[in-house]
Order: sequence, then C-alpha cells, then structure tokens
Amino acid sequence: MKILYIGVFRNGLNPNRGANDKKRDTMLLCGDKDLSTIHWSKRSAAETVMNIDLHGVAEGTQPGQRHDMDHLGYIFHGYSRVKGISAVIVTDGEYPSLVAHQLLSKIMDDFLTKYPRAAVDPSPTENSYPLSSPIKEWIEKYDNPENADSITKIQQELDSTKIVLHKTIESVLQRGESLDQLMSKSADLSDHSKQFYQQSRKQNDCCIVM
Repeated sequence: MKILYIGVFRNGLNPNRGANDKKRDTMLLCGDKDLSTIHWSKRSAAETVMNIDLHGVAEGTQPGQRHDMDHLGYIFHGYSRVKGISAVIVTDGEYPSLVAHQLLSKIMDDFLTKYPRAAVDPSPTENSYPLSSPIKEWIEKYDNPENADSITKIQQELDSTKIVLHKTIESVLQRGESLDQLMSKSADLSDHSKQFYQQSRKQNDCCIVM
C-alpha cells in the first residue's frame, strides 16, 4: 500500500477555452510525490503521464464531488469541497479508498483554513500555497493507512456523497475533452513518455466507463 502523490489545485482558470486552446484550466497550488516504488527506468515517463491525469482529475472534479479513477493500476482519488479548489491523491491499487478520501478531507480542511480566499485569488502563483505541514510529511504519515484517525467524519460525508469509480480520464472531464487533447497541451513530453502513453492507451482500450 503506497501513496504516490498529494496535490491541491485551483481549477476553473480558463473555463471558456476551446478544444485547441493550450492553456490549462488548472494550476497546482501545492503538491509533492514519492515515486520510489516505480522502477527508475519508467519513473520519468510515468510521472509525465501521471501529471496529465492529475490535471484532468482536478479539472473534472466539481464542488461536492468525490471520485476515483483507475489508470494502469494507479488510483486517482479526487475531491472538491468549494468551487475552484480540488485535491487529488494518487495511490496504488491496494490502498483503501475510504482512507484516501479521509486524507483528502483533512487536506482540504488544512488548505481552506490557511487560504480561505485561494479560490478567488486574482493572481494565483503555481505551487506557492504550502500546507501547515509539508506534503512529504503527510505522505510519510499516511503511507500506512493504519495511521489514519477515526473515519467518523469522512463516513458522515460519504453518507451523502457517492464515490464514482472511473476507468478513463474522459469520463471524469465534463466537456468531453479526451486524454489525447490533454496530452497535446503538455509541451514537455519526451518521445519515451509519448511511447509510454500510447502503450497505456492500448492497454485501456478494453475498459468500460462505470
């Protein structure tokens, strides 16, 4: 069981863009990762493709929504409590979804308490909204789900919020934008990363949106 990434995003930055507009609709406000369990030869390509999914999940998560997306065995857990702010945690397939969403609630509590106006900041700056404790510490603490506190609060929220499991990033996005279009907006993709992406797409051709 492993947490690979935790991040908080500002979304809705460019809601009226067309399909060919390369500006992102999301901005990373704070985030960190631990990819030590991914083989070093695949780490760079996996990180690049994972970054695309992160922005896609953050973009497609609307206020009051919780959802999980399975891609190549990695689970992207997304949650938004207020308009304009969403949080995403990436775990392996063995990490309990309920604990991941409990952690998402804790992260959202911390972030919104410290930055109550982050969603309306007219000039947000990427990765410049640190949490009370470094995200690396959150990853280290909750890497073992047994360290999670009581799930009472998260259970109360989940009673009225359904977690939907998605099989493709397209099913998360609201405007019908495809992962291929998201990929075209990432200028830093290497040839190796593109090959990794194409292989992952072939593996997911059989998946059914749930």
